[in-house]
Amino acid sequence: MTPRKILITNNTLDLRAGSEMYALDLARELRDRGFAPMAFSTVLGDVAAELRLLTVPVTDDLRSMTLPPDVIHGQHHLETMAALEHFPGVPAIYLCHGWLPWEEIPPIHPRIFRYVAVDETVRDRLLFEHGISAGKVEVILNFVDLDRFPQRQRPLPERAGRALVYSNDLANGPVIDMIRAACGQRGISLDLRGFSTGSALTDPEHFLGQYDIVFARGRSAIEALAAGAAVIPITTEKFGPMVTVENLDELRTMNFGIRAVKEAMSAAGILREIDRYDASDATAVTGRVRSVAGIDAAVDALGRLYEEAIVWDSGKVEVASERAAVAGYLQWIAGALKGRVIGMTYAPALRRRVDALANEVERLEAERRSLSDEVEALRSSVAPLENEKATLQALLAKAESENRDWQRSVRGRAITLVRKLFWR
Repeated sequence: MTPRKILITNNTLDLRAGSEMYALDLARELRDRGFAPMAFSTVLGDVAAELRLLTVPVTDDLRSMTLPPDVIHGQHHLETMAALEHFPGVPAIYLCHGWLPWEEIPPIHPRIFRYVAVDETVRDRLLFEHGISAGKVEVILNFVDLDRFPQRQRPLPERAGRALVYSNDLANGPVIDMIRAACGQRGISLDLRGFSTGSALTDPEHFLGQYDIVFARGRSAIEALAAGAAVIPITTEKFGPMVTVENLDELRTMNFGIRAVKEAMSAAGILREIDRYDASDATAVTGRVRSVAGIDAAVDALGRLYEEAIVWDSGKVEVASERAAVAGYLQWIAGALKGRVIGMTYAPALRRRVDALANEVERLEAERRSLSDEVEALRSSVAPLENEKATLQALLAKAESENRDWQRSVRGRAITLVRKLFWR
């Protein structure tokens, strides 16, 4: 049987980020199962090079493909729509990875057989923000390649000694300072790895097992759990609870992501979660993750969708409905891109205005400080005058009292003298 040709699209195939690594792991597994995966993106780089090392064809120009795929595995709307238009009649599934990214907005097209969400949060985005019918949406939770991420051989220590912030978004700053302060209170050393620090892990499978606690989210959290570490989910501003046997299943349906992190970052909060570290519980979590979150089950589900999409008669999709979908998409993307272009066009002027306002605020603040200093100086100069006034008032009161006494004394002596003169 001729291998099924699966075209995987992605926004970029450059840096080793979330959807890029999903595409890489998926392509590797599909190849090992006898499929014929291939990849398309307009931005190629390190991940594209790794795919080629796996003998997975990669292109940034669909015109280079002389045979159509059997199924389009779409990730990100621009690349997915390009592939749908270039290969008429080919069915697709669309996989949405995130709640926030603009690139993850699902395209609406009649040849998209199913929309796949990597967690319940993303499922809600598809259903309630983009009008995808419930019958066309499936949830296939994120996975980890268990062969690539083996479980650590040494047992976790009773007291954690090493921790890692495993994130492409976090760099040294207030958030890392809070995490470092919390770790320091418990004698835990902290490392930081990711693009934002210029120290991305190209082979995290060789490092994650060296840490007792890992701060991560999404697939990074799943990889750390599978490798044997205790995990505390974090983003750039918030954190979630230490992953335990009790909360694992719930946090996994959230992909250890945006819904799993609810508390504002603080050293006290992080310290509280660090203190929940329990080596035996963390080891049990690892065992559970390795039993339910492996790549096999996820690719089994995707493979089933590929086959169903091929059997589904997408050839009966009316040309008019396709044209309407493409026209609607172009209208939307034109508005979105124009908004971005306009924003970029006016950004310098807006930045200058913001800078001018900031300078004015700074000037007024300096003037306020100057006036405050002047008021304080006046207050300082008034104090001696107030003291002198009080002294003079006291002297005046004394003089008036003495004057009244003197007048009484003079009056008394005059009366006595008159009496002596006239009443002898």
